[in-house]
This record gives sequence, C-alpha cells and structure tokens, in this order.
Amino acid sequence: MKVKEVSFLINKKVLGLIGLSAKAGKVSFGADSVENGIRKKIVKLVIVAEDSSDRTKDKFERICKEFHIPIIQIADIETLSKTIGKNNKAIIGIQDINLSKEIEKINNGGEAIG
Repeated sequence: MKVKEVSFLINKKVLGLIGLSAKAGKVSFGADSVENGIRKKIVKLVIVAEDSSDRTKDKFERICKEFHIPIIQIADIETLSKTIGKNNKAIIGIQDINLSKEIEKINNGGEAIG
C-alpha cells in the first residue's frame, strides 16, 4: 500500500469517529465554542482543518499547548464540516475522552478498536 492510500484510510477512520462524536453530541465546533470548551476543560482533543488560516492554526496550537490538549490537523474545512453536519467549520473539539484517544491513536498510525 502506498503512503497516500494509508493516509486516506487513516483520514476515513478518523472522520468516521468524528462523525460518531457529533452524533453522540460530544463535539464543539467553531473557534469561540472550542476555545471556551478548552478553557472549561471540556474539550479533550482539538481538530483543525488543514486549509484553515495560519492565524487560526497558530492560535489553537498556542491555546492547546497552554492547556495540555492534543491538537491534530486533518482534512479540509468542507470535509470536516460535512462530517459533523455543519457548514464552514474549521475547528472541532472532541469532548469524549475515549473517542479523542482513539482518534489520536489512529491519526498516529495505530489501529482502531474492533
């Protein structure tokens, strides 16, 4: 399997888990909502669209570092938005600790449970 194929499969699995989180009502979306969730220690993982602005990426990298919250960049804004059933969302916060750990694991090349 080629690297591009592997990253596509990883993206697909991660997006599936993000969608599951959204259906469970365990996501924050949009910059203000995710930032508030981080500050209230509700958000366990931050996901930033790869095509979001450098300013947005830098801001959330700084906040996540300050609050010791993992952050990953994946997909584009359109794909992330569709995954949670919204429009134009570049930032998503996962609130469920188990789903956030599983997303991180897959994103880092590990296998999903099951």
